[in-house]
Amino acid sequence: MLDGFSAEMLARVQFAFTVSFHIIFPAFSIGLASYLAVLNGLYLRTRNETYLVLFNYWKKIFAVAFGMGVVSGIVMAYQFGTNWSVFSDRAGPVIGPLMAYEVLSAFFLEAGFLGIMLFGRKRVGDGLHMLATAMVAIGTLISATWILSVNSWMQTPAGFSINEVGQFIPEDWWAIVFNPSFPYRLVHMVLAAYLTTALVVGAVGALHLLRDRQDMPSRKMFSMAMWMLMVVTPLQIVAGDFHGINTLKYQPQKVMAMEGHYDSYEGGAPLILFGIPNEAEKKIEYKVEIPKLSSLILKHDLNADLPGLDTIPDEDEPPVTLIFFSFRIMVGLGFAMLGLGLWAAWMRWRGRLYDAPMLYRASVLMGPMGFVAVLAGWITTEVGRQPFTVYGLMRTSESLSPIAAPAVATSLVAFIIVYFFVFGAGTFYILRMMNARVKVVSEQSLRNEAPTRTAGITPAQQRRAQEED
Repeated sequence: MLDGFSAEMLARVQFAFTVSFHIIFPAFSIGLASYLAVLNGLYLRTRNETYLVLFNYWKKIFAVAFGMGVVSGIVMAYQFGTNWSVFSDRAGPVIGPLMAYEVLSAFFLEAGFLGIMLFGRKRVGDGLHMLATAMVAIGTLISATWILSVNSWMQTPAGFSINEVGQFIPEDWWAIVFNPSFPYRLVHMVLAAYLTTALVVGAVGALHLLRDRQDMPSRKMFSMAMWMLMVVTPLQIVAGDFHGINTLKYQPQKVMAMEGHYDSYEGGAPLILFGIPNEAEKKIEYKVEIPKLSSLILKHDLNADLPGLDTIPDEDEPPVTLIFFSFRIMVGLGFAMLGLGLWAAWMRWRGRLYDAPMLYRASVLMGPMGFVAVLAGWITTEVGRQPFTVYGLMRTSESLSPIAAPAVATSLVAFIIVYFFVFGAGTFYILRMMNARVKVVSEQSLRNEAPTRTAGITPAQQRRAQEED
């Protein structure tokens, strides 16, 4: 113990700290890679240079975010050996191959085509450059697929047996990869990545429109981001509903903690909008609730019975307070995104999308909220799995390496210092690039990276390209 903190608690804090830093970069790069593929495709189809301007603007931001995501992800892998060696030994036969597949099929694909996407437009031609851009986008999605398969298996393990020394032995790889929670979690996370990117793009566009309402590239990026919010947010709400129903089936105590249901309910459970959990007395204080709505959402029946944490042994209960609040932050921000998308749709219908300073200010404020929602969602998921690493089968306390608390505390402090210095500097650099006017970046990009082929380009566009060269 170290001043009341055990090695297990410090190791959990260390992993939570590093994964929280890491997840924000993949959540951004997954959506941004797809956005770049769309921009490049639209440019090749229409030869509208606004799309090329935006592609060249955002590809540099993507390169930095992608690099920070790779570096921060490597650190987490080391912790499996240093802090969680027992878990690695017992679960390694299952999760090891899945992590290797992610490197072989996704990371190599991203790394192999990234250079072509960033620097190869004039060198390889439009077709191969578009292919490279699409492969980078597909690679990010494949990477998310394998990582979420690993995490989902830890949430809803399937397709394995346990040998005489306690190792999880693969028996059915299809059942392992496509475990019961995997499809719901994959859809939920990918949509979250798209929404996170849409909020950032919309915030950058809004920031520049506050400075210059006639900035055409900023108009275009803001419009595209608002379309994405309006279309994807309702899909995410529906996906979240299906995910919640799946979680109720396979991890009921997680849903009980999310809902704040310490007690079981017969004839319909209320939806607790807000309250303060009292874990000592096992109740929600100062709660504001809507009768029977939780039963309607989770079981689509107003009068359905819902069990509470009173049916779960105390040693198997997850920490309620953190899950209760993180879940409400995630859901609240989801509806705020929907509201922003609908507000933009209303202004678009009125013909005032490019003359809406209040909407722009709201968009700037919402810019980082996608990251907050993603972090809140992961906190809900991971803390809700406690006290297990492999749900129902292997406890967190059984997964720890034989390591002393002072050693974990030392590495934790080192991580905090290095992360805030390195990734703080990287984040500051990204923000500076976002703050730069789009035209400043685009003029040099157009001179260096405009395609040399003239097929399908109008004479006016050819003359302009010659003048720029």
